[in-house]
Amino acid sequence: MNENDNINFSFSTPAVYQIKVQGALSDDWSERLGGLQISVSRKKKGSSISILTGMIIDQTALSGILNALYDSHITVLSVNLMKEQDR
Repeated sequence: MNENDNINFSFSTPAVYQIKVQGALSDDWSERLGGLQISVSRKKKGSSISILTGMIIDQTALSGILNALYDSHITVLSVNLMKEQDR
């Protein structure tokens, strides 16, 4: 998405996000992270990146997910808005 795609985006708008974190998260993290789908990409030298994807109801919920990752000392690599939910 480019910066003009989100001009009318609201703080309280549901949207699909993709969050990439360092390391391999197990599926049991999904419930703790608001039901996000978890997939793991393994790199050649043994490192892994977990990709968390799903609908997040608003920016407050996104903040809660990011805080849970922070509190667990999980390194966040990126957060991307994939698709705004149709209103």
